Amino acid sequence: MRRLALSLCLLSCLALAGCMQANLSLFGDPGAPYREQTLSGEGRDKILLLSIDGLISEHPREGLLRMRPSTVQEVAAQLRLARKDKDIKALLLKIDSPGGTVTASDVIYHEIMTYKKDTGVKVVAELMGLGASGGYYVALPADRIAAHPTSITGSVGVIFLMPRVAGLMDKIGVDVDVSKSGAHKDMGSPFRPATEQEKKLTDAMVKAQAARFLDLVQEHRKLKPEALAEVATARVFTADQALRIRLVDSVGYMEDAVAAAAELAGLPKDARVVAYRRTPGPDASWYQPGVEDVGARPALVNVDVPGLAQLRAGMYAVWTPGLAE
Repeated sequence: MRRLALSLCLLSCLALAGCMQANLSLFGDPGAPYREQTLSGEGRDKILLLSIDGLISEHPREGLLRMRPSTVQEVAAQLRLARKDKDIKALLLKIDSPGGTVTASDVIYHEIMTYKKDTGVKVVAELMGLGASGGYYVALPADRIAAHPTSITGSVGVIFLMPRVAGLMDKIGVDVDVSKSGAHKDMGSPFRPATEQEKKLTDAMVKAQAARFLDLVQEHRKLKPEALAEVATARVFTADQALRIRLVDSVGYMEDAVAAAAELAGLPKDARVVAYRRTPGPDASWYQPGVEDVGARPALVNVDVPGLAQLRAGMYAVWTPGLAE
Protein backbone atom coordinates (compact mmCIF):
# COMPACT_ATOMS: atom_id res chain seq x y z
CA MET A 1 0.00 0.00 0.00
CA ARG A 2 2.84 2.37 0.86
CA ARG A 3 4.52 1.71 -2.50
CA LEU A 4 1.22 2.27 -4.30
CA ALA A 5 0.65 5.59 -2.50
CA LEU A 6 4.19 6.76 -3.32
CA SER A 7 3.75 5.76 -6.96
CA LEU A 8 0.47 7.63 -7.26
CA CYS A 9 2.00 10.69 -5.63
CA LEU A 10 4.97 10.58 -8.03
CA LEU A 11 2.69 10.21 -11.06
CA SER A 12 0.59 13.17 -9.90
CA CYS A 13 3.66 15.35 -9.48
CA LEU A 14 4.97 14.37 -12.92
CA ALA A 15 1.61 15.09 -14.53
CA LEU A 16 1.38 18.48 -12.84
CA ALA A 17 4.95 19.34 -13.82
CA GLY A 18 4.23 18.31 -17.41
CA CYS A 19 1.14 20.48 -17.54
CA MET A 20 3.00 23.45 -16.12
CA GLN A 21 5.85 22.96 -18.60
CA ALA A 22 3.35 22.85 -21.48
CA ASN A 23 1.58 25.96 -20.22
CA LEU A 24 -1.53 23.93 -19.42
CA SER A 25 -3.52 23.51 -16.24
CA LEU A 26 -5.28 20.56 -14.68
CA PHE A 27 -7.61 23.02 -13.04
CA GLY A 28 -8.88 24.99 -16.04
CA ASP A 29 -7.93 28.48 -17.12
CA PRO A 30 -10.38 31.21 -16.12
CA GLY A 31 -8.48 33.63 -18.37
CA ALA A 32 -8.84 31.50 -21.52
CA PRO A 33 -10.90 32.99 -24.36
CA TYR A 34 -14.43 31.76 -24.98
CA ARG A 35 -15.00 29.32 -27.80
CA GLU A 36 -18.36 28.73 -29.42
CA GLN A 37 -19.74 25.20 -29.22
CA THR A 38 -22.77 23.90 -31.09
CA LEU A 39 -25.14 22.05 -28.77
CA SER A 40 -27.86 21.09 -31.22
CA GLY A 41 -29.44 21.95 -34.54
CA GLU A 42 -27.92 23.43 -37.65
CA GLY A 43 -27.93 26.47 -39.88
CA ARG A 44 -26.29 29.87 -39.85
CA ASP A 45 -28.72 31.65 -37.51
CA LYS A 46 -28.18 30.84 -33.84
CA ILE A 47 -29.83 30.67 -30.44
CA LEU A 48 -27.28 31.48 -27.73
CA LEU A 49 -27.70 29.46 -24.54
CA LEU A 50 -26.42 31.33 -21.49
CA SER A 51 -26.44 29.55 -18.13
CA ILE A 52 -26.81 31.37 -14.81
CA ASP A 53 -26.09 28.86 -12.05
CA GLY A 54 -25.70 29.03 -8.29
CA LEU A 55 -25.28 32.09 -6.10
CA ILE A 56 -25.43 35.31 -8.12
CA SER A 57 -22.58 37.57 -7.05
CA GLU A 58 -20.34 40.35 -8.32
CA HIS A 59 -17.40 38.90 -6.38
CA PRO A 60 -15.02 36.31 -7.88
CA ARG A 61 -15.35 32.85 -6.39
CA GLU A 62 -12.34 31.61 -4.48
CA GLY A 63 -10.66 28.28 -4.98
CA LEU A 64 -7.50 26.70 -3.61
CA LEU A 65 -5.35 27.35 -6.68
CA ARG A 66 -7.26 29.99 -8.64
CA MET A 67 -10.01 32.56 -8.65
CA ARG A 68 -13.10 31.90 -10.74
CA PRO A 69 -14.92 34.81 -12.38
CA SER A 70 -18.11 36.02 -10.75
CA THR A 71 -21.55 35.46 -12.25
CA VAL A 72 -21.65 39.12 -13.28
CA GLN A 73 -18.28 38.81 -15.04
CA GLU A 74 -19.35 35.66 -16.89
CA VAL A 75 -22.67 37.07 -18.09
CA ALA A 76 -21.26 40.46 -19.10
CA ALA A 77 -18.37 38.88 -21.01
CA GLN A 78 -20.63 36.49 -22.91
CA LEU A 79 -23.08 39.24 -23.86
CA ARG A 80 -20.20 41.44 -25.02
CA LEU A 81 -19.02 38.62 -27.28
CA ALA A 82 -22.58 37.96 -28.49
CA ARG A 83 -22.93 41.58 -29.63
CA LYS A 84 -20.26 40.92 -32.26
CA ASP A 85 -22.17 37.99 -33.75
CA LYS A 86 -25.01 39.16 -36.01
CA ASP A 87 -26.10 35.55 -36.55
CA ILE A 88 -27.42 35.30 -32.98
CA LYS A 89 -31.16 35.82 -33.25
CA ALA A 90 -32.32 34.65 -29.84
CA LEU A 91 -30.92 34.43 -26.31
CA LEU A 92 -31.99 31.53 -24.10
CA LEU A 93 -31.29 31.98 -20.39
CA LYS A 94 -31.05 28.71 -18.45
CA ILE A 95 -31.39 29.73 -14.81
CA ASP A 96 -30.82 27.52 -11.79
CA SER A 97 -30.21 29.87 -8.88
CA PRO A 98 -31.62 30.77 -5.45
CA GLY A 99 -30.58 34.38 -6.15
CA GLY A 100 -27.73 36.40 -4.72
CA THR A 101 -26.82 39.96 -3.93
CA VAL A 102 -29.26 42.69 -4.91
CA THR A 103 -26.58 44.56 -6.82
CA ALA A 104 -25.35 41.55 -8.81
CA SER A 105 -28.91 40.57 -9.72
CA ASP A 106 -29.67 44.13 -10.82
CA VAL A 107 -26.46 44.42 -12.85
CA ILE A 108 -27.25 41.21 -14.76
CA TYR A 109 -30.84 42.39 -15.29
CA HIS A 110 -29.45 45.65 -16.71
CA GLU A 111 -26.91 43.87 -18.93
CA ILE A 112 -29.59 41.64 -20.45
CA MET A 113 -32.01 44.54 -20.92
CA THR A 114 -29.32 46.62 -22.63
CA TYR A 115 -28.25 43.74 -24.88
CA LYS A 116 -31.87 43.09 -25.85
CA LYS A 117 -32.53 46.77 -26.60
CA ASP A 118 -29.34 47.29 -28.61
CA THR A 119 -29.57 44.12 -30.71
CA GLY A 120 -33.29 43.39 -31.03
CA VAL A 121 -32.56 39.77 -30.08
CA LYS A 122 -35.49 37.85 -28.59
CA VAL A 123 -34.98 36.51 -25.05
CA VAL A 124 -36.46 33.40 -23.43
CA ALA A 125 -35.77 32.28 -19.86
CA GLU A 126 -36.09 28.70 -18.61
CA LEU A 127 -36.18 28.38 -14.81
CA MET A 128 -34.74 25.02 -13.82
CA GLY A 129 -34.75 23.59 -10.28
CA LEU A 130 -34.53 27.05 -8.72
CA GLY A 131 -35.37 30.40 -10.21
CA ALA A 132 -36.04 32.20 -6.96
CA SER A 133 -35.49 35.79 -5.82
CA GLY A 134 -32.46 37.10 -7.75
CA GLY A 135 -32.77 34.04 -9.97
CA TYR A 136 -36.19 35.34 -11.00
CA TYR A 137 -34.96 38.96 -11.10
CA VAL A 138 -32.52 38.17 -13.92
CA ALA A 139 -35.29 36.44 -15.90
CA LEU A 140 -37.49 39.55 -16.02
CA PRO A 141 -36.10 40.95 -19.31
CA ALA A 142 -37.24 37.79 -21.14
CA ASP A 143 -39.99 38.02 -23.74
CA ARG A 144 -41.17 34.67 -22.41
CA ILE A 145 -40.44 33.00 -19.06
CA ALA A 146 -40.86 29.25 -18.78
CA ALA A 147 -40.50 27.05 -15.72
CA HIS A 148 -39.41 23.43 -15.54
CA PRO A 149 -42.27 21.33 -14.08
CA THR A 150 -40.38 20.90 -10.80
CA SER A 151 -39.07 24.46 -10.54
CA ILE A 152 -39.34 26.61 -7.41
CA THR A 153 -39.63 30.31 -8.16
CA GLY A 154 -40.88 33.57 -6.67
CA SER A 155 -39.36 34.77 -3.39
CA VAL A 156 -39.66 38.30 -4.75
CA GLY A 157 -38.10 40.24 -1.91
CA VAL A 158 -34.95 41.36 -0.17
CA ILE A 159 -33.22 40.21 3.01
CA PHE A 160 -30.44 41.87 4.98
CA LEU A 161 -27.92 39.40 6.37
CA MET A 162 -25.41 40.33 9.05
CA PRO A 163 -23.42 37.72 10.97
CA ARG A 164 -23.22 38.35 14.74
CA VAL A 165 -20.27 37.24 16.85
CA ALA A 166 -20.99 39.26 20.00
CA GLY A 167 -22.21 36.22 21.95
CA LEU A 168 -19.16 34.19 21.00
CA MET A 169 -16.85 37.04 21.97
CA ASP A 170 -18.49 37.27 25.38
CA LYS A 171 -17.88 33.56 25.93
CA ILE A 172 -14.19 33.75 25.07
CA GLY A 173 -13.61 37.07 26.83
CA VAL A 174 -12.84 39.23 23.79
CA ASP A 175 -14.06 42.81 23.34
CA VAL A 176 -13.74 45.55 20.69
CA ASP A 177 -13.23 49.24 21.46
CA VAL A 178 -14.86 51.60 18.96
CA SER A 179 -14.39 55.33 18.38
CA LYS A 180 -16.90 56.66 15.86
CA SER A 181 -17.69 59.99 14.22
CA GLY A 182 -21.46 59.53 14.29
CA ALA A 183 -24.06 57.60 16.23
CA HIS A 184 -24.70 55.14 13.38
CA LYS A 185 -21.17 54.89 11.98
CA ASP A 186 -20.87 51.27 13.17
CA MET A 187 -24.44 50.30 12.32
CA GLY A 188 -24.49 46.64 11.37
CA SER A 189 -21.39 45.85 13.40
CA PRO A 190 -21.06 42.09 14.05
CA PHE A 191 -19.51 42.87 17.42
CA ARG A 192 -22.68 44.05 19.17
CA PRO A 193 -26.47 43.68 18.95
CA ALA A 194 -28.36 46.19 16.81
CA THR A 195 -30.25 48.99 18.54
CA GLU A 196 -33.96 49.52 17.92
CA GLN A 197 -33.21 52.63 15.85
CA GLU A 198 -30.72 50.71 13.75
CA LYS A 199 -33.29 47.96 13.16
CA LYS A 200 -35.75 50.58 11.89
CA LEU A 201 -33.15 52.05 9.55
CA THR A 202 -32.25 48.61 8.21
CA ASP A 203 -35.90 47.69 7.73
CA ALA A 204 -36.41 50.90 5.74
CA MET A 205 -33.51 50.02 3.42
CA VAL A 206 -34.82 46.50 2.92
CA LYS A 207 -38.30 47.80 2.09
CA ALA A 208 -36.91 50.29 -0.43
CA GLN A 209 -34.87 47.62 -2.22
CA ALA A 210 -37.81 45.19 -2.15
CA ALA A 211 -40.16 47.84 -3.57
CA ARG A 212 -37.83 48.33 -6.54
CA PHE A 213 -37.77 44.56 -7.17
CA LEU A 214 -41.57 44.35 -6.95
CA ASP A 215 -41.99 47.38 -9.25
CA LEU A 216 -39.83 45.67 -11.89
CA VAL A 217 -41.89 42.50 -11.60
CA GLN A 218 -45.07 44.49 -12.14
CA GLU A 219 -43.52 46.44 -15.02
CA HIS A 220 -42.62 43.26 -16.89
CA ARG A 221 -45.39 40.88 -15.82
CA LYS A 222 -48.46 43.14 -15.42
CA LEU A 223 -49.89 41.08 -12.56
CA LYS A 224 -53.44 41.40 -11.33
CA PRO A 225 -53.73 43.19 -7.94
CA GLU A 226 -54.49 39.99 -6.01
CA ALA A 227 -51.55 38.21 -7.66
CA LEU A 228 -49.21 41.13 -6.97
CA ALA A 229 -50.27 41.11 -3.30
CA GLU A 230 -49.48 37.40 -3.08
CA VAL A 231 -46.08 37.87 -4.73
CA ALA A 232 -45.32 40.78 -2.37
CA THR A 233 -45.33 38.36 0.59
CA ALA A 234 -42.01 37.06 -0.85
CA ARG A 235 -43.24 33.46 -0.76
CA VAL A 236 -42.05 30.83 -3.23
CA PHE A 237 -44.24 29.13 -5.81
CA THR A 238 -44.25 25.84 -7.67
CA ALA A 239 -44.18 26.00 -11.45
CA ASP A 240 -47.94 25.50 -11.74
CA GLN A 241 -48.65 28.10 -9.06
CA ALA A 242 -46.35 30.58 -10.81
CA LEU A 243 -48.20 29.94 -14.08
CA ARG A 244 -51.55 30.55 -12.37
CA ILE A 245 -50.55 34.03 -11.21
CA ARG A 246 -48.58 34.80 -14.41
CA LEU A 247 -45.08 34.93 -12.96
CA VAL A 248 -44.24 32.56 -15.82
CA ASP A 249 -45.77 32.09 -19.26
CA SER A 250 -45.50 28.33 -19.55
CA VAL A 251 -44.33 25.13 -17.87
CA GLY A 252 -42.10 22.80 -19.83
CA TYR A 253 -38.70 21.34 -20.55
CA MET A 254 -35.61 22.71 -22.27
CA GLU A 255 -36.77 21.54 -25.69
CA ASP A 256 -39.93 23.62 -25.20
CA ALA A 257 -37.82 26.67 -24.31
CA VAL A 258 -35.62 26.15 -27.37
CA ALA A 259 -38.74 25.86 -29.54
CA ALA A 260 -40.15 29.05 -28.01
CA ALA A 261 -36.91 30.93 -28.70
CA ALA A 262 -36.90 29.71 -32.30
CA GLU A 263 -40.53 30.71 -32.75
CA LEU A 264 -40.05 34.21 -31.35
CA ALA A 265 -37.01 34.77 -33.56
CA GLY A 266 -38.66 33.35 -36.67
CA LEU A 267 -36.21 30.44 -36.89
CA PRO A 268 -36.89 26.82 -37.88
CA LYS A 269 -37.55 24.25 -35.16
CA ASP A 270 -34.12 22.69 -35.66
CA ALA A 271 -32.34 26.02 -35.30
CA ARG A 272 -28.73 25.90 -34.18
CA VAL A 273 -28.21 26.27 -30.42
CA VAL A 274 -24.74 27.38 -29.32
CA ALA A 275 -22.97 28.19 -26.07
CA TYR A 276 -19.70 29.81 -25.12
CA ARG A 277 -17.22 27.55 -23.34
CA ARG A 278 -13.68 28.12 -22.16
CA THR A 279 -13.00 24.41 -22.65
CA PRO A 280 -15.58 22.85 -24.98
CA GLY A 281 -16.24 19.33 -23.78
CA PRO A 282 -17.38 16.18 -25.60
CA ASP A 283 -21.03 15.15 -25.98
CA ALA A 284 -22.31 18.72 -25.85
CA SER A 285 -25.85 19.20 -24.58
CA TRP A 286 -28.17 21.91 -23.22
CA TYR A 287 -27.59 20.61 -19.70
CA GLN A 288 -23.87 21.19 -19.40
CA PRO A 289 -22.95 23.63 -16.63
CA GLY A 290 -21.63 27.14 -17.18
CA VAL A 291 -18.47 28.19 -18.97
CA GLU A 292 -16.13 27.67 -16.02
CA ASP A 293 -17.37 24.21 -15.07
CA VAL A 294 -16.95 22.24 -18.27
CA GLY A 295 -13.55 20.64 -17.69
CA ALA A 296 -13.74 18.05 -14.91
CA ARG A 297 -11.59 18.98 -11.93
CA PRO A 298 -10.27 16.67 -9.24
CA ALA A 299 -12.36 16.97 -6.09
CA LEU A 300 -9.14 17.48 -4.13
CA VAL A 301 -8.75 21.00 -5.48
CA ASN A 302 -12.38 21.94 -6.11
CA VAL A 303 -12.89 23.75 -2.81
CA ASP A 304 -15.41 26.32 -4.02
CA VAL A 305 -17.69 26.50 -0.96
CA PRO A 306 -21.38 26.82 -1.88
CA GLY A 307 -24.22 28.33 0.06
CA LEU A 308 -24.11 30.36 3.21
CA ALA A 309 -20.30 30.25 3.46
CA GLN A 310 -20.13 32.47 0.36
CA LEU A 311 -22.35 35.21 1.76
CA ARG A 312 -20.96 38.53 2.91
CA ALA A 313 -22.89 40.99 5.03
CA GLY A 314 -25.30 42.99 2.90
CA MET A 315 -28.56 43.13 0.94
CA TYR A 316 -29.60 39.94 -0.82
CA ALA A 317 -32.30 38.98 -3.26
CA VAL A 318 -31.97 35.35 -2.28
CA TRP A 319 -34.14 32.47 -1.10
CA THR A 320 -31.96 31.27 1.78
CA PRO A 321 -33.18 27.62 1.92
CA GLY A 322 -31.87 27.30 -1.63
CA LEU A 323 -28.33 27.88 -0.38
CA ALA A 324 -28.24 24.50 1.37
CA GLU A 325 -26.61 22.31 -1.27
